[in-house]
Amino acid sequence: MISVVVPVLNEEDNIAALIDEIVIAAGTCPIREIVYVDDGSTDRTPAILAEQMRRVPILRVIRHDRPLGQSAAFLSGARAASQELLVFMDGDRQNDPADIKLLHDRYGVETVARKRLAVLGQRARRIDSTLRRISSRLANRLRARVLDDGTRDTGCSLKLIRREDFLSLPYFDHIHRFLPAMLLRSGVALAHVEVSHRARTHGTSKYGFWNRALVGATDLMGAAWLIRRRLPEDYAPREIGMDGQ
Repeated sequence: MISVVVPVLNEEDNIAALIDEIVIAAGTCPIREIVYVDDGSTDRTPAILAEQMRRVPILRVIRHDRPLGQSAAFLSGARAASQELLVFMDGDRQNDPADIKLLHDRYGVETVARKRLAVLGQRARRIDSTLRRISSRLANRLRARVLDDGTRDTGCSLKLIRREDFLSLPYFDHIHRFLPAMLLRSGVALAHVEVSHRARTHGTSKYGFWNRALVGATDLMGAAWLIRRRLPEDYAPREIGMDGQ
């Protein structure tokens, strides 16, 4: 069963419509709850979420008293979630909730052979400004070369991850940019699914070229350091009996 985790910061014009779409998506895959994480919004986001909770029984809301960032919001939502599978998605309506079924269907097929699996969305065609597309493409190429995570589009927030696997990851700010590599580091296999991407119709993006680039290099080196310090793949300690066997 799925908990959909949606972080938001000042997304008052997108909340009701996105919740409606997720409820519709619940008709085609086992979504049992929607967990919104309000990351310290200063607009009408808190009031609108309160209204929606009265209307939508499966909606829950977690609030940060100040903006802590997407990684912290993902962690808060995952800790609050009650279901085995987490689906993360953006709150700006650029991810299409109908694509959750694609991730869940792939999960059902792949987990026949391997239990520890995450299914990651990759945008088939990104609907963004030219600068954002170019900067994202360059960042993804650099990340892939350094971390070798086999993921073309780590910036796509639409991901299905077992709650247990997500909560076992080492937390650091901006880890959401490196989830594929961190999952591989902890022994989780990855599958990738092409998903849609929609133009933002309300509100403004919280990310730009510079606030991504300035933190990106430091975070990338930190993620690479963590990967190099992981336990070996054949790590298998065993207890020895009194007979030495």
